Amino acid sequence: MKRIVLLFTLSCSCFLSQAQILRRPVAGAYTGFGAYSISHVDVFSFTANQASLAQLKNISVGVYGERRFMLDELNNFTTAIGLPTATGNFGVKANYSGFTDYNETELGLAYGRKLGNKVDIGAQFNYHGIRIAGYGNASAISFELGTIFHITERLHAGVHTANPVGGKFGKDQQEKLSSVYSFGLGFDASEKFLVSAEIQKEEDQPVNINAGMQYKFLPQLLARIGVSSATSSAWLGLGLTIKSFRLDITAGYHPQLGVTPGLLLLFNFNSKAK
Repeated sequence: MKRIVLLFTLSCSCFLSQAQILRRPVAGAYTGFGAYSISHVDVFSFTANQASLAQLKNISVGVYGERRFMLDELNNFTTAIGLPTATGNFGVKANYSGFTDYNETELGLAYGRKLGNKVDIGAQFNYHGIRIAGYGNASAISFELGTIFHITERLHAGVHTANPVGGKFGKDQQEKLSSVYSFGLGFDASEKFLVSAEIQKEEDQPVNINAGMQYKFLPQLLARIGVSSATSSAWLGLGLTIKSFRLDITAGYHPQLGVTPGLLLLFNFNSKAK
């Protein structure tokens, strides 16, 4: 019954809602957690705020996959690539969710750079695609903007907006992506400990608060834990770093829909093991 209800909702929401809800990983707050930080930023951070790309030090590649609520039809996969340059840092994001008969894809090109020591800015352009077997394909274009302020060496705040003007699908342009506005705050208590929170408002959805913390027991071992208020769900993960390679095992939990397991792989080129 759970499988039937979820798939029915997933298919119908694309055509009956006024604004297409953005498909983010259940543990999306986990992957983008380091955005409002300097000491704990990684290549996935720009998926939450593109301005965080400015703090990326090495060429990085990351892959994340999750099985949403343990259903094969709701698999979600994300790839992120970060490329630092002398004129600013670039990022590429690719996302796929769904299965053969229904799936959504997103391709994004991001850019972030520093404006002095106190402000970072970023932007991203996205291509969105939807495919439903027997009904065809539809696509839309959107963009995102982000800014992060380094109030002190440890305290960071930022704003982010996704799709503020509403990218629309199909020839008739009747279905559009929802707009999302976020305010984030992060505190680098030390090189081991980060506390971060984000207030997020998606069009036609209740206000959501993502909050969590990260602690490094050792330079090679970290743990993250957090909650998302809109869905009353929690997430956690453990990450192991070996030289330039990091492996995270994650899990999200929804009180009605159950567990979402995930796996994150990250590689930093030219980084030195601590």
